[in-house]
Amino acid sequence: MKQISHKIISFIMTLVVLCSTMSYSFDMHYCGDTLVETAIFHKAKGCGMEMQSPSTEECSILKKDCCNDKQMVVDGQDEIQLQVNKITFDQQLFIASFVYTYINLFESVNKKVSSFSLYRRPHVVKKIFKLDETYLI
Repeated sequence: MKQISHKIISFIMTLVVLCSTMSYSFDMHYCGDTLVETAIFHKAKGCGMEMQSPSTEECSILKKDCCNDKQMVVDGQDEIQLQVNKITFDQQLFIASFVYTYINLFESVNKKVSSFSLYRRPHVVKKIFKLDETYLI
């Protein structure tokens, strides 16, 4: 069970590192004020209603195009670095105690532990209870 949980946690941490270092680009195509298409990692195709540029300047149309393309870019981290030199003494103490406690949490416990197994009993010279014994007749 412990190995499975470690594998799951390491897989989740790998995904977090991968997603935080990766850059994304979202392309959106608007036709008027309506979002028509959204694309991730490539350019949005469009709705097919874009105005074409005129072949000559004399035939130019003065009407504004209703279609609009927008692009959002989410930049990932460039470098991942653990800054150990900025950890305070209290933080070091907390980390050390946490690791020590966590390691000892899964330590196997022997069920047949007896606290008196190494105890050496005293050497009896006389039977003291026989000396102090009284009989009522």
